[in-house]
Amino acid sequence: MTTEEMTFNDLPKAVAQLLDKISGLELSFNRLYEDIKKSPSRASEHIPMNIDEACEFLKMKKGTMYYHLHNRSIPATKKGKSYIFFKDELIKWAESGRTTDVPLTPEETNLALSKRVGKNTQTDISKLLRKK
Repeated sequence: MTTEEMTFNDLPKAVAQLLDKISGLELSFNRLYEDIKKSPSRASEHIPMNIDEACEFLKMKKGTMYYHLHNRSIPATKKGKSYIFFKDELIKWAESGRTTDVPLTPEETNLALSKRVGKNTQTDISKLLRKK
């Protein structure tokens, strides 16, 4: 119904349509609000950790962690004698070290390994065995 065709007698019908649309928007808003409330926020991942907690989180040995700290390749803050790590920064650091977005399939891995220089193929191995 357009506004040009609307008369005073059509107002109750138009108000009912508006109420239906508003209740639909309200339901959508409530669902969206619940989804946002359930999802973890970025602020909740900005948790300070000591070196032991960071090593446990990254499943890394302490010596390896100190190696990365010495080379300044891992994000950390030093307050006094101890280092402070933040969980969200460690996650970003770990993700930045990826070589590929998707892991290679076994076939792709075998193909990449077979193209290596100096790799003995099956025919090369059989030639070597015949010479003996």
